[in-house]
Amino acid sequence: MNPQVFLCLTCDFKGEPFLKALKEAGNTVYLVTSTENKEKPWPYEAIDDIFYLGKGPNGHWNTDHLLAGVAHLLRSTHIDRVVALDDFDVEKAAAVREHFRIEGMGETVTRYFRDKLAMRMKAQKEGINVPGFSSLFNDHLINEFIQSSSAPWVVKPRSEASASGITKVHNAEELWKVIHELGEHRIKYLVEEFKPGDVYHADTLMVDGKVKFCRVSKYVNTPFEVAHGGGIFQSATLEIGSDEEKALQKMNADILKGFGLENGTSHTEFIKANEDGKFYFLETASRVGGAHLAEMVEAASGINLWTEWAKLESAKAQGKSYKLPKVQKNNAGIVVSLSRFEHPDTSSFTDKEVWWRMNKKHHIGLIVQSKKRDRIFELLADYSQRIAQDFHASVAAKKVVHE
Repeated sequence: MNPQVFLCLTCDFKGEPFLKALKEAGNTVYLVTSTENKEKPWPYEAIDDIFYLGKGPNGHWNTDHLLAGVAHLLRSTHIDRVVALDDFDVEKAAAVREHFRIEGMGETVTRYFRDKLAMRMKAQKEGINVPGFSSLFNDHLINEFIQSSSAPWVVKPRSEASASGITKVHNAEELWKVIHELGEHRIKYLVEEFKPGDVYHADTLMVDGKVKFCRVSKYVNTPFEVAHGGGIFQSATLEIGSDEEKALQKMNADILKGFGLENGTSHTEFIKANEDGKFYFLETASRVGGAHLAEMVEAASGINLWTEWAKLESAKAQGKSYKLPKVQKNNAGIVVSLSRFEHPDTSSFTDKEVWWRMNKKHHIGLIVQSKKRDRIFELLADYSQRIAQDFHASVAAKKVVHE
């Protein structure tokens, strides 16, 4: 065994299976997380030391403060690998690698997995379908975009996660009003055609630049609808071998290869536009999917992406080969909602297909597993209706705060 030293970054409380698997592989594990996570139930037996950083007014860490902390640690410790466990940590991890010349994804490749403008430009260059878009740098180019595309449009932050900070506009006047309100921060946004349709996601494990594992799923209602309409989050895995799954498997592989992801996990989203029935690339991220989609993927496949990612990182760091466990072929679905109760009681959901129950304050969520796809959708329809009636709560969509 050739143990390595890992520095893991996560601004949120997540990645416990990853940390445990790293430690089980014999590695030294350091964790940097946010001060607000001090009381969270981290698997301390798997962490050699833990460091805390406060968040700035924009809700993110100050990169200079992070680099100063790592510099202090490096005076007495060698670090072999830096791993970002959350979307907002990907850029920070790249900055640490670049500054201290640590092996791994640098800032240029990282842009393709964090910057929505960079990923659209790269996808377009690779010949992958993307909705029409424009940066907000130049007024003339924005007007050209307006003339060459059809409203409605969406103004999106380039580096937020999920549907945070997105504004939908219906004409040129509304668009220019939003741009002017952004002021000097307009350079941090892009505008894109709004294409109504079904949204899909591919959750992937990449090894040596090739897809080792991937499950494709479809949101029952889109993340935008959930974030901005206060809906109930639902997703379900696609039928294995279906035409939709085959098409998205190929599109996903082309994207990740073109973007340069060598080793690690990714969560990539697509839309099938109502107007033409074509698939379009929406966005990707070099991390495990959030909203407990990793648990849904595990229910369907038996593959825990957090654990396998850690095993892959450890194997690569130690110069060993990685072997994927046998993949199961089940169907799975998830339903998650905010709850008006602090600790919602899910004991009334008694079906044998219930595979997982959420344990988080003011949230309710269940994952169901079955050999029969029809049964998954039957249960999701039933559960979402019962949750809406007996538990559901909603809050306004999060606003983006700039430094």
